[in-house]
Amino acid sequence: MTSTGNLQVTTPSDREIAMTRVFDAPRHLVFDALTTPELLQRWLLGPPGWSMPVCEVDLKVGGAYRYVWRSDDGGREFGSHGVFREIVPAERFVATEKMDGFEGESLVTNSLAEQGGRTTLTLTMRFDSKEARDGALNSGMEKGVAISYDRLDEVLASMPAQEVGK
Repeated sequence: MTSTGNLQVTTPSDREIAMTRVFDAPRHLVFDALTTPELLQRWLLGPPGWSMPVCEVDLKVGGAYRYVWRSDDGGREFGSHGVFREIVPAERFVATEKMDGFEGESLVTNSLAEQGGRTTLTLTMRFDSKEARDGALNSGMEKGVAISYDRLDEVLASMPAQEVGK
């Protein structure tokens, strides 16, 4: 297990990466922040210097999503897309993920558990192979996830606690 600030990263199997972070917010707000385009565009940005000009989410089983990130200098752009396989509002959602320019896809499960008004988010990625998993681990992606989750923490703190989930 490794730790990047408040983010814990583990490898539960030779094809999986699990990332866990606790947020000081009820799980319905965390779920909303993970699935609402206007909120995703505020936090899901990775390292500084990037924006998300495209954020499309059709939140239903069989619905698709598409994200495109762009460097602030306009020189680089990349994206990811997938299809929702399972949705349990405020508890979990499962979707495929295909990163532009990379072989294969992963299956991503976001699970939310609330205790005492705090929510533990566990994101588990299952890859096609050990090599694909290791490639993701070697990319340093956990640093971008940790930075994004720090931003998510700020977004959650700015949301009224009485907001209701979708």
